[in-house]
Amino acid sequence: MPASLLHPLDKKSAGLAFILGLATIWGAWISQLVFGLFPCELCLEQRMAYYYGLPLLLVVLMTWNRLPLTVWYIAMAIVTAIFVWSVYMGSYHAGVEWGFWPGPTACTGVGEAMDFGALSSMTPVIGCDVVQFRFLGLSLAGYNALISLAIVGLLGLSIWAQARRPKRG
Repeated sequence: MPASLLHPLDKKSAGLAFILGLATIWGAWISQLVFGLFPCELCLEQRMAYYYGLPLLLVVLMTWNRLPLTVWYIAMAIVTAIFVWSVYMGSYHAGVEWGFWPGPTACTGVGEAMDFGALSSMTPVIGCDVVQFRFLGLSLAGYNALISLAIVGLLGLSIWAQARRPKRG
């Protein structure tokens, strides 16, 4: 592939990964705040990849040509690893929802004794094995796994394209 085609590919694919991740976390917030889909414990855990990975990716994008190449590779590897974790968490959560394996006892167990006087101030608790929304047969956890996989692919493409470029010094 000619180097001229690879030149923008590294930054464009990283930028697309950022936009995809940002749209995904915004979608999660909108589904919660506007549509009333309350997140379970695993849903909240899946969001951590976006809370840690997107700011780091934004820093990489903002300092793209000013970062030493070694630092760039390390930062991109860290962001990619964060989203690999997100693929795992989304897949694990989708498997819990489908009943393929048990979920954590904190959000799929029977719970503990409680004071019924506190019911008026409680927020809803959603079990990790409860699917609140499916589209085309997939839950939001399943879509998170697929979107995170796409982000990993885009970041991998960015790293590959950067490795194929002439060294920037």
